[in-house]
Amino acid sequence: MIQVTLPDKQYRIEIQAGLRHAIGEQVAKVWSKRKVLLISDEHVASYYFDVTAQNLALNGFEVVSAVLPAGEQTKSLEAVNYLVGVMAENGFTRQDGVIALGGGVIGDTAGFVASVYMRGIAFIQVATSLTAQVDSSVGGKNAINMDDVKNIMGTFYQPDLVIIDPEYLDTLDDRDLIEGYAEVVKTSALAGGEFWQWTGRMKTVADVRANAQWLIEQSVQYKADIVMADEKEGGIRKVLNFGHTFGHAIELMAHGELRHGEAVAVGMVTISDRFERDGNTESGLTDALVERLAPVGLPVFSPLIGQDDFYDHLKNDKKNQSGTLQLVALAAPGEPVIVKKELAAMKEFVEGNPE
Repeated sequence: MIQVTLPDKQYRIEIQAGLRHAIGEQVAKVWSKRKVLLISDEHVASYYFDVTAQNLALNGFEVVSAVLPAGEQTKSLEAVNYLVGVMAENGFTRQDGVIALGGGVIGDTAGFVASVYMRGIAFIQVATSLTAQVDSSVGGKNAINMDDVKNIMGTFYQPDLVIIDPEYLDTLDDRDLIEGYAEVVKTSALAGGEFWQWTGRMKTVADVRANAQWLIEQSVQYKADIVMADEKEGGIRKVLNFGHTFGHAIELMAHGELRHGEAVAVGMVTISDRFERDGNTESGLTDALVERLAPVGLPVFSPLIGQDDFYDHLKNDKKNQSGTLQLVALAAPGEPVIVKKELAAMKEFVEGNPE
């Protein structure tokens, strides 16, 4: 169990194999009996929705169901409108709650809905993907996309509880599992030390599966510590965006051909390569990232980097402040730094020569 303590909120992150069999009991520890909207996607629901709903009902909760299409397109105003409509039709009040059963897309969408329905109702995350378990379910950031702009509309809204069962990963195929592993490598690079050394030993998908709980625990503890130090990304929390500025751009450009973690993997390698070239990052770190990402099947290069649309997407990055991007570099493993770059200079930075 990891405790998150913030100025206005405290909650637990429970990490334990088999915990999915006791969702109702876990929820009952933090919520009184109430009506809950259980939100999932079609893929996750096919494995876990019925048993989760039944367990909640056995523990005295009135369950209203909402199953959405799987995929990034679900993070939309249309989905928010639908979910708010379901809640209104079923008489949800501020004393009721929302439970996300799924990966990052469902967690983001459900968290956003919980934060805006009647100006905010209780929310719990049940994270079923590795991406959600190590990253998106922790910290209270919720967002939806609009058109071709990723996470452009969002809130900071902390859950009352996060439930992580590594056994959910058993029903993920290798590609879905490993895209989440990109976030593990990212966090290990930011943390350095033993965690960084551990990811260097993971050479196969089987290695990742066998060590999943330890990797999840290390990732969550690091992120929880960062969130407690900087809840709303005013300072140090920005380092968690390592690889994401470039990653988000190519993820959108790929139109579904790249998963989020795959795009982040490319983003980490690309930006580290450029910063290593310029002396911001120690020699050999880019290769060390490649040695952690490529063997498990993550991409480390994309021809989308440097295309015209790539620079257009950088303009919509949340870390764009009046034409200046705040890019995350690693001076060395465990030593993240923010490097400011003018948008106008990004083409030269990426391509290595002046226009």
